[in-house]
Amino acid sequence: MRQPTRADKFSFGLWTVGWRGVDPFGAATRPALEPAEAVHRLAELGAYGITFHDDDLFPIDATETQRRAHIDRFRAALTETGLVVPMVTTNLFSHPVFKEGGLTANDRGIRRFALHKVLRNIELAAELGARTFVMWGGREGSEYDSAKDVRAALDRYRESLDLLTRFVLDRGYDIRFALEPKPNEPRGDILLPTVGHALAFIATLEHEELVGVNPEVGHEQMAGLNFTHGIAQALWHGKLFHIDLNGQRGIKYDQDLVFAHGDLMNAFSLVDLLEHGGPNDSPAYDGPRHFDFKPSRTENIDGVWESAAANMRNYLLLADRARAFRADPAVREALDTAGVGELRTPTLRPGESYDELLGDQAAAHFDIEKAGDRGHGLVRLNQLALEHLIGAR
Repeated sequence: MRQPTRADKFSFGLWTVGWRGVDPFGAATRPALEPAEAVHRLAELGAYGITFHDDDLFPIDATETQRRAHIDRFRAALTETGLVVPMVTTNLFSHPVFKEGGLTANDRGIRRFALHKVLRNIELAAELGARTFVMWGGREGSEYDSAKDVRAALDRYRESLDLLTRFVLDRGYDIRFALEPKPNEPRGDILLPTVGHALAFIATLEHEELVGVNPEVGHEQMAGLNFTHGIAQALWHGKLFHIDLNGQRGIKYDQDLVFAHGDLMNAFSLVDLLEHGGPNDSPAYDGPRHFDFKPSRTENIDGVWESAAANMRNYLLLADRARAFRADPAVREALDTAGVGELRTPTLRPGESYDELLGDQAAAHFDIEKAGDRGHGLVRLNQLALEHLIGAR
């Protein structure tokens, strides 16, 4: 199998390879990782990009001089390796100041500090050439229903997004925003918990054309949802601005496993959609394939880079399998039997009205018994997908 190249657009969050293995029950199992080292190691593995939160690069209380020194070291590593920064995000969840919320905190002073923090980081994103600014509202929620006026919180969320989109327009920054849904953890309930919630919210914004979604595999699957379906709807809306790939095994805490180390069939269908789900079997998404995973705390630093490489390898393996699946004559026959392509034919004729449909005798006297007896061959189609996935065909 071929090795990853820059053309694959694989990117990693600095917080992923830099995660030290801390969890609620155990201390760090790995030393801190210098951002510049992460840049060099990822470049050696074949990645094309690295992303970060502001707090990944410099402490939240850094002076301007300290902040600039951290940024300059990071930029030097980017120049040395050729890695790019396709996306930037802001940490509004780690420091205790955000324990009750960031942009939707009950405390107005906290909201103003959070918004100021985001604005400063957008300036940095523009400086580094990032085209996407992801917003994950990890603390925008509550544990107790009586503790948060959800309608007012959504007002404040919208107020923030409207200000931020005006900011990038006024400054002439080529940046779009991507909301990252998640149902719970660290809050008991997080606002905009799914792709559908986020899309509905975006439709209310002043500059909704600048705001899309950044869905994550585990976040949708934590809610028991089909990630491929969520991505398909985001694509249908033209709102898939970024994507986070990882693995998740069922409805539980956010596992952030290596991509495909969870629901393998859904990972296969996802890659098939991204690579072959556009018009005339063309790629449906041309943005970064971004990995938001956590190397298991069982691993030492060598295991961190093995885990990073595994994400890219698994995506490429699944892309190979998806190509073979689409090229198989038996699969094309099964797709025809299932009538998958027929769904693209409009139900109504061009210009047909409801009066004409009501007068259509073929529709009125449709043979429901014959249609009800028809087999659709969906089990065979799915079996072919499985066989291609495991290399049996």
